[in-house]
Amino acid sequence: MAYTSAEARQELLDALARAIDQIGVALSALGAAYEQLDEGNADRLEEVLFRPVQVGYGRAKSAHAQFAGRHGLTSPPFEAPPPGLPSTGAKGFIDGAVSAVAEADRELSAMQDSSLWAEVGDVELRAAITEVRELLGDVRQRARELERTLGR
Repeated sequence: MAYTSAEARQELLDALARAIDQIGVALSALGAAYEQLDEGNADRLEEVLFRPVQVGYGRAKSAHAQFAGRHGLTSPPFEAPPPGLPSTGAKGFIDGAVSAVAEADRELSAMQDSSLWAEVGDVELRAAITEVRELLGDVRQRARELERTLGR
């Protein structure tokens, strides 16, 4: 399907919004996991998982707003959803966050591989997507390492 430049920009903006929503899900889940952990494990979760996801979330939201602003499009406010029931447990919340980050990464990867860039060619947005993917890149591995030590 051939896109106009305006349609291509909107499509990329919508794809980025879907990724941001997933990162928000991850952030919310990690916040809930933090609340259920002892101080030492909570501090480790904050350092190795929460902080990179939070920075990635902020960078993605900023890129969305800047891209929308450059092209006269709207950028809605993004809000992280509630994390779910406390009975999910810290490990369940961490696993949910890992899944949400993986979904966000799939969306960002599809954006990077999209033919829409031929219509858009926005260097700043491409760089931001790369940066966000790098921030989120090893969340699964860091989560597994953290989970191995929980409850010890």
